[in-house]
Amino acid sequence: MIQQQELYSVSSRILIVDDEPNQCRSLAIGLRLEGFEVYEALDAEQALNQLEETPVHLAIVDLMMPHINGLELARRLRFLHPKMAIVLTSAYHLSERQLARLDLGAVAFLPKPYCLDELAVFLKHKLEQVVI
Repeated sequence: MIQQQELYSVSSRILIVDDEPNQCRSLAIGLRLEGFEVYEALDAEQALNQLEETPVHLAIVDLMMPHINGLELARRLRFLHPKMAIVLTSAYHLSERQLARLDLGAVAFLPKPYCLDELAVFLKHKLEQVVI
């Protein structure tokens, strides 16, 4: 019998949006090894185009990106894909209070750097909350 945790990782699609190619690639590789189906985008425009082709369950969005930053992308994603889980990441810490003031709805924040094992558990927990 497949455990619920395994079911979410095997069937869950994740989009990573980070303007640092090495960061994006290494995270994608690590999450693929954890069993997730992973897509990559190096900016908000690529992310939005990718989502037109392939819907995802969860987006990991870097906060600090040029042109359209992570906050604006999260707002657009929340509007276009209200059921998608969104996780903002940054080396700059945001408190729950600051995140709530951004009025993005149910958006999680994960400070960088993070351990891949801990991130995988965090993402599986977030994916359990997604109703597609």
